Amino acid sequence: MKPTFVVYIDESGDEGFSFEKACANWFVLSAVVTRKATDLETVKLVDRVRQLLNKPEKIPLHFRDLKHEQRLPLVGEIARADLRTVTVFFFKPLIREPEKFQERYRLYFYSARFLLERVSWYCRDNKTSNDTGDGSAEIIFSNRSGMSYAEISDYLSYLRKRSDFLDVEIDWATINPKQIAAFSPGKRMGLMIADAVASGFFRAVEPSQYGYTEARYARTLKPVVYNHKGKFMGYGLKFWPKNDALLSKLEWLNEYEGSGSQDPTR
Repeated sequence: MKPTFVVYIDESGDEGFSFEKACANWFVLSAVVTRKATDLETVKLVDRVRQLLNKPEKIPLHFRDLKHEQRLPLVGEIARADLRTVTVFFFKPLIREPEKFQERYRLYFYSARFLLERVSWYCRDNKTSNDTGDGSAEIIFSNRSGMSYAEISDYLSYLRKRSDFLDVEIDWATINPKQIAAFSPGKRMGLMIADAVASGFFRAVEPSQYGYTEARYARTLKPVVYNHKGKFMGYGLKFWPKNDALLSKLEWLNEYEGSGSQDPTR
């Protein structure tokens, strides 16, 4: 059997803890979920945006390279597409024992665990009788220099074996550690969408050098953010460590109906 879903994953921010050296306060990891049968049709939104912005066909669309007025049509196209997004936000200054997360890729792997838990819930609950495949997801990461994706496959295999002991909430019927690959954004259009989602949400939480955040991207993306019975927090949006005072400063969260600051998951 073939996978039912395709999941594209990309990041924004950094994993550093040297804040005095301009490391970002936030690390953001996002997933974009499409259906395998309609994946190509869905991700072609990138071509429509390229045409609108008069960008060369073979040049990847990187969110960071676009001006604000160019980012808005891209985010708008994503918000109208047949897909769902999941985003995990790590506020590094509040992490206890940060030295543990300075180990090689520790923060990235931990973020991926939270992310894939929620992706698996969405896939489990949204396979329909019309969908082809076995209900599982093909996982495609944006290629990171220096990191082997055999490592993340091994990490997921470890979590699978130790799920009960580690309280892992991944639905393993949908996430198969062997169905993982990595590509550069230029090779898979879906990764350009994941880049835009991660970067858009990053700018909604991380102040610029002038002290301002840009929440318009987060507000625009709301229609495609995964929610469970109207609740976004803990599902399509996961903040860690949880801190209500911090979340109360993110005014755009108030526009996510039913979300509030309540996170029913750890």
